[in-house]
Amino acid sequence: MNPNPPAARAAIPGPDDETIVRRVVAGEVDLFEILMRRHNQRIYRAVRSILRDENEVEEVMQQAYVSAFEHLAQFQGSARLSTWLTRIAVHEAFGWLRKGRRLVAIDGGAEMEPAQGASPEQRAADREMVGWLEAAIDQLPEGYRTVFVLREVEALSTAEAAEALELSEDAVKQRLHRAKAMLREQLAARMEANASGAFLFEAPRCNRVVAGVLARIHAGR
Repeated sequence: MNPNPPAARAAIPGPDDETIVRRVVAGEVDLFEILMRRHNQRIYRAVRSILRDENEVEEVMQQAYVSAFEHLAQFQGSARLSTWLTRIAVHEAFGWLRKGRRLVAIDGGAEMEPAQGASPEQRAADREMVGWLEAAIDQLPEGYRTVFVLREVEALSTAEAAEALELSEDAVKQRLHRAKAMLREQLAARMEANASGAFLFEAPRCNRVVAGVLARIHAGR
């Protein structure tokens, strides 16, 4: 269920994370941008799984990165930097949720980039399917939603998700199993409700076939 595995993502060139951390701590502050760009996708998905409001998500991401920068010297390398950043982002998101803060909505938002070489119909179908899945994930209870996003969407291992969320690995496995079951139920109901709209033979094609048949009939007489 992971349409965007780590290997398929564009890598941000440069030294490894640990090297950049040491250089940032030593004073090369501008290099922190590389770390943010490398991990923005994961941090966005982690925060988005908790808050869901896009405006709040961006604010919390910024807060999480500022907090990470301020405590970067404390990063010991016992876990991957991505896991460490995710844990900070999750804490910030839950903190935001507890405070009940809200931002004034602003216009805008990124659109999904269409797949290369896909037809307009296929791109529309892909967007609709992604929309269905995102809507279904949003309906999951918070704890299950975050586990699902980290494990299935962001492809963290059970151990990494457990560390980021400060849960046991068994708890992560149980929540993931239940989340998948709830998603199957939601998507099955959605597909059943929309099944009658599949493979429609709409007017342009209908007219074309009818015209072609009539032309052949008349040609054979």
